[in-house]
Amino acid sequence: MDSLRKTSLVAGGFYLLTFVSIPTLTLYAPIREADYILGGTPDTPVVVGGVLEVIVALACIGTAIALHPVLKRQGEVRALGFVAARVLEAAGIFIGVASILTLVALRRAGAEPDALVTGRTLVAFYDSVFLLSQALLPAVNALLLGSLLYQSRLVPRILPVLGLAGAPLLVASDLGTLFGAWDRLSPVAAVAALPIAVWEFSLGVYLVVKGFKPVTDDTVAPRPVQDATV
Repeated sequence: MDSLRKTSLVAGGFYLLTFVSIPTLTLYAPIREADYILGGTPDTPVVVGGVLEVIVALACIGTAIALHPVLKRQGEVRALGFVAARVLEAAGIFIGVASILTLVALRRAGAEPDALVTGRTLVAFYDSVFLLSQALLPAVNALLLGSLLYQSRLVPRILPVLGLAGAPLLVASDLGTLFGAWDRLSPVAAVAALPIAVWEFSLGVYLVVKGFKPVTDDTVAPRPVQDATV
């Protein structure tokens, strides 16, 4: 197995790992109850959701680090921008999880009724951070990574086209949420996020199963990974 194939396996695995947070929509359902901070329901599902999001954050960084040696041969500035955007996305996820875990900690400490406003504030803060980190930044990532992969033809072009087409749709949905046209959890927002989700999942599967396409005269040849630091 050559180094390029190893890179595709690692990057693809990290991309697929980012989908472990799908259950958080259900796991976080209790925190949206108005009196959650005073309630007696188990905290375990919420904590599990936080752990899953931490895994996603680490996987986000992993995808960028794994792909960077290959991508920088296609466009160094965009490749560096992709790393920066992925790290920023991960940082936003960590901040959001911290707000959820703070809510759980206050609840376990026996919060009084006057803490209801604090609880709702923490949930609203999480939603705001999510809008920026896990909704807006994936569109930026799609534009950067999609343009690099479309240009290099290291994967079938239909894959980056999905990302490039889905990015403006996701940005439009985020703007609609920001200006109050619909909620972050509304069907409109879910449909708008679907192309980016399909793009990232399809890319992960392709990189694991097939790997990067063989270099041809029409492909910008990446420097082998083992030589990337030379």
